[in-house]
Amino acid sequence: MKIVIFGANGKTGSLLVEQALANGDEVIAFIRTAGSILLDHPKLKIVVGNLTEKLKLKDVITGSDACISALGGSSLTHHSEEIMNGIDNIVSIMEQVGVSRFIYLSSFGAGESLYYMPQPIRFIIAGVFLRVPLADHNTNEQRISKSTLHWTIVRPGSLTDGPQKGDLKHGNEKFSMKGNSGISRASVAAFMLLQLSDNQYVNKSVWLFE
Repeated sequence: MKIVIFGANGKTGSLLVEQALANGDEVIAFIRTAGSILLDHPKLKIVVGNLTEKLKLKDVITGSDACISALGGSSLTHHSEEIMNGIDNIVSIMEQVGVSRFIYLSSFGAGESLYYMPQPIRFIIAGVFLRVPLADHNTNEQRISKSTLHWTIVRPGSLTDGPQKGDLKHGNEKFSMKGNSGISRASVAAFMLLQLSDNQYVNKSVWLFE
């Protein structure tokens, strides 16, 4: 499978690249800063560009089997306009060139999952600390869900740098969050890649915990 990974040099994105290559997939890593990926692999192509460069985006997306976004803003107080506009560009180009499978890394607390959090956690985490990033994810989720793509939105709990685990808790039904809400980035990456060959959550948003 030929996969385009956006945000490929981030903490989760780099694990997506490594795991996809280990699975035997061909990977196009789209990054903004040259030299931010030092991995050398015969099935890895690194493309340096900005999310505003529509012709470059079209070039990397055309002919691929799927796209994955691990893009995330770097600020808790400023909206990531570049990423929101970039997601819009990616989705539009995928629709234009006929690449339909899109996996988007969001966050627990986005969309209706906000109301699965108990109080006062909902107010403290979603209403204060993560208010801006979650608002950005909501904008991106709305754009994706209104598209003609075969999308899956993955909403993990608090991300950690722990090892990958196989027995994960996931679903798209309403539930009440209790106990530990953490999950390793390695587990998230593996779950996202699994969605490329699993139709369970096509055109659905899925919460994800360890």
